[in-house]
Amino acid sequence: MTLRSVFKGWMERYFSDEEAVILLVVLVLGFAAVIWLGKMLAPFFTSLVIAFLLQGAVNWLERRGAPHLLAVSVVFLGFIGLLLALALILMPLIWNQLVGLVQEAPRMFASGQLLLDDLQERYPQLITPDQIQNWIAVAGREMTQFGQRALTLSLASLGNVLSLIIYLVLVPILVFFLLKDRQRLVDFSLSLLPQKRTLMTRIWNEMDDQIANYVRGKFIEIIIVGTVSFLTFAFFGLPYSALLAVLVGFSVLVPYIGAAVATLPVAAVAGFHFGMTSEFAYVLIAYGVIQALDGNVLVPILFSEAVNLHPVSIIVAVLFFGGIWGFWGIFFAIPLATLLKALVQAWPRSIRQRDASSQAVEESVEK
Repeated sequence: MTLRSVFKGWMERYFSDEEAVILLVVLVLGFAAVIWLGKMLAPFFTSLVIAFLLQGAVNWLERRGAPHLLAVSVVFLGFIGLLLALALILMPLIWNQLVGLVQEAPRMFASGQLLLDDLQERYPQLITPDQIQNWIAVAGREMTQFGQRALTLSLASLGNVLSLIIYLVLVPILVFFLLKDRQRLVDFSLSLLPQKRTLMTRIWNEMDDQIANYVRGKFIEIIIVGTVSFLTFAFFGLPYSALLAVLVGFSVLVPYIGAAVATLPVAAVAGFHFGMTSEFAYVLIAYGVIQALDGNVLVPILFSEAVNLHPVSIIVAVLFFGGIWGFWGIFFAIPLATLLKALVQAWPRSIRQRDASSQAVEESVEK
């Protein structure tokens, strides 16, 4: 059997259906547009995601008798109010705490060095002075690089103020019209597709509700986990509570890894502030309870129809899509992986293989 015959058989098996070829072209063009035009069309893609999140609230109001324009207006005003609250209240608070953390970093570094010296005196067999010097040197290099990156970012951001203002103006406008003219835009998009789109319609119907529920559920999970973390840290008097709460909230985007990564800064700040005291233990216990409730109570409630993906598939999807699209790639990694799985399962096979599969199913039913 030659390589040519193998390739020909593979093409006949998976691309004998005309709609399969059309679907492949649509997928390739869609991914190419996002990869190569992502930065240029970033405001549009961001508006599309936000409108996708808000569409559920619009549908909920319409089911209760509200006219379409009134429902869109109410939801849009709520979105603008939330955006203003973030811009005027939360962002300045986080920025001030971030500046304070950077200013206090040298003192934390000195405290960490004293802690290492104390550990070396208590356990000289386990920790040697050379190891302490190596750790201090590595930490010093990391802090220097972090400061340089922060300075570079702050200087670079000065030239992007105008772009940010344009971004903040365009996104709300696009969100409003995407919500208001949703049906017209959908009809126009469908008119660009072939008339025969049975496969695409079936896959879209299967994935629409699942992706929408997942994205909205993940957004709600971020808000709940971040808010509860902030209230808990503030109750214990932990400094930089808003900054740490935002970090913990966004850590739920990355399954299995985010919680472990967010534990390090929480434990570090609590350790430097409280020392090895009972308050330090209480903070870690409270943080552990939040993570346990999130994984065992909140996630099952928000995601009752769990995405049936293997953990390895989830981690690979996060790494792959996060590397391509950054934050949005991480946010949509699991829905995109679920979409790929649905495509593989629903992809049309050759007529001979479909007939064999149908016959096998019939024989199993008869037995």
